[in-house]
Amino acid sequence: MPQSVLYDEKAIQTLDALTHIRKRTGMYIGRIGDGSNPNDGIYVLLKEVVDNAIDEFIMGEGRKIEITRDGDLLTVRDFGRGIPLGKVVDCVSKMHTGGKYNDDVFQFSVGLNGVGTKAVNALSEGFEVCSWRDGKYKRAEFARGRLLKEKGGKEAKKNGTFVAFRPDREIFGEYQWIEEYIHRRLRYYSYLNAGLTLDYNGEAFRSKDGLKDLLTEELGDEEPLYPIFHYREGKLEFAFTHTHNYGENYFSFVNGQYTSDGGTHQSAFREGVLRGINEFAKKSFAGADVRDGLIGAVAVKVQEPVFESQTKNKLGSTDVRGWVVQQTLEAVHRWLHQDEESAERLFKKIETNEKLRKELQAVKKKAKERAKATAIRIPKLSDCKFHRTDKKERGESAIFLTEGDSAGGSMVQARNVDTQAIFSLKGKPLNCFGQKRDAIYRNEELYNIMRALGIEDSLDDLRYDKVVIATDADVDGMHIRNLLLTYFLRYFEELVVKGHVYIFETPLFRVRNKKETVYCYSEADRDRALERLRGPEVTRFKGLGEISPVEMKRFMGDEIRLVQVQVKALSEVSQSLEFFMGRNTPERKNFIVDNLVSDVV
Repeated sequence: MPQSVLYDEKAIQTLDALTHIRKRTGMYIGRIGDGSNPNDGIYVLLKEVVDNAIDEFIMGEGRKIEITRDGDLLTVRDFGRGIPLGKVVDCVSKMHTGGKYNDDVFQFSVGLNGVGTKAVNALSEGFEVCSWRDGKYKRAEFARGRLLKEKGGKEAKKNGTFVAFRPDREIFGEYQWIEEYIHRRLRYYSYLNAGLTLDYNGEAFRSKDGLKDLLTEELGDEEPLYPIFHYREGKLEFAFTHTHNYGENYFSFVNGQYTSDGGTHQSAFREGVLRGINEFAKKSFAGADVRDGLIGAVAVKVQEPVFESQTKNKLGSTDVRGWVVQQTLEAVHRWLHQDEESAERLFKKIETNEKLRKELQAVKKKAKERAKATAIRIPKLSDCKFHRTDKKERGESAIFLTEGDSAGGSMVQARNVDTQAIFSLKGKPLNCFGQKRDAIYRNEELYNIMRALGIEDSLDDLRYDKVVIATDADVDGMHIRNLLLTYFLRYFEELVVKGHVYIFETPLFRVRNKKETVYCYSEADRDRALERLRGPEVTRFKGLGEISPVEMKRFMGDEIRLVQVQVKALSEVSQSLEFFMGRNTPERKNFIVDNLVSDVV
């Protein structure tokens, strides 16, 4: 029995808002992280500040934003209206204070709850804000959300707001900024705000054709089936085309915010495209046939958006559906009338998709019958209690794809049975690069992975938040990892693009003496531990099966390390798969030899 703790008036605490942000950081910015993931907290802090500058541009004030990074210090200067001088301190330190509650002042703002810059202030070891309005200014400096000093007076500078901040290592630990993530975010801002220039350390990000430019970048050297159709009018902008790839991919935005998990605006756009095509063709094509191979981007402006969390990854507003569907439908219908060549290519693609889908239905049916006859349950799956599709929120669920019964058995004993499922592979999966789609239904192992994930019919039925590849840190393990990544990138690319696929990291070494045990994830970590501990015993974990359930429990629990698989641009997927998994044996061999030589040197 747990020891009884006195529960009286003294046990009740009331935290001021800034202290609450620091104690419950995840409620305000999502994940904390160390900067290795584009969704980590330090990038959210930058986004919150830039969002305010973008809001000024949306309202027609200021066509340039200057952003700098010097080590861990970030600065953002816009040339908008500037925060009203008498409210500068309140706007960055008092919760639920801001001009975004006033629809006349901010009609299409990203943030409407007055939290953004307060969170940045509270989570920064140093924070400075300055506003210039009509020849006057107000400046304030803070440390971890606490006001240090403020001053104001006359100063002849262009109207606007300046913010400088340094994320607090007490909150974020040892973090690092990755330039690629910052660049990508700024490119998105430029695509969504044609005519705006974002200057980052002297490099300018700007776009003329908005979302069309975004898709052009994502496609790279890959030739689309027809020229990108681009529509921009009023509160809606979208662009799309088809490629030879499987599945469908979308980039969706609300008031400039990238909604990585989509939402009502994205589903309305998908419906509008389908209905526009069907009305033009006077047919009833299935949605899967119309959208397979489609890559699209959609951005909407909504006066009071309702997001499903503070991090704003998914739009929940239901009132956008009607007008987005109708406007998309009419634009697509009109485009097909005007561009006969694109319409012809599009309908050939749809007819091909329809034919392949019907051929695949027979293969799917046989696969389901075979699976049903073989076993009632999915072989080698130790499921968890709660899934992504459960109505009640039970935390993030994950399925670990691991090699063999030894590793699987250890992980089954160590897992959280509520949210962690284990699927044990029989051996090396089929290299499905270059295979047609029916191959993954004919192959028992790959089909069982689909069944375990719930995606044999649709990605919308994905049963877990995270799909975690958990293989040994040896040559065979790396090969299996590549085979699984090929499987997902080739046939379920959207899972990777949407950030559902991860790599499970476990320690390579255990270094211990009588007083202390250190787990090391690299040879450098091991060498540092050897220097610090005297006369230690060193164990090299050759595989996951060598890690005891007791030890594995910590690596699947509070100390879990997951590396998200990320796609820099869709155009790089096919190139990478061709190089690593295709038949270019001489080129790949030379690459391996060259890199081994350089490592030795």
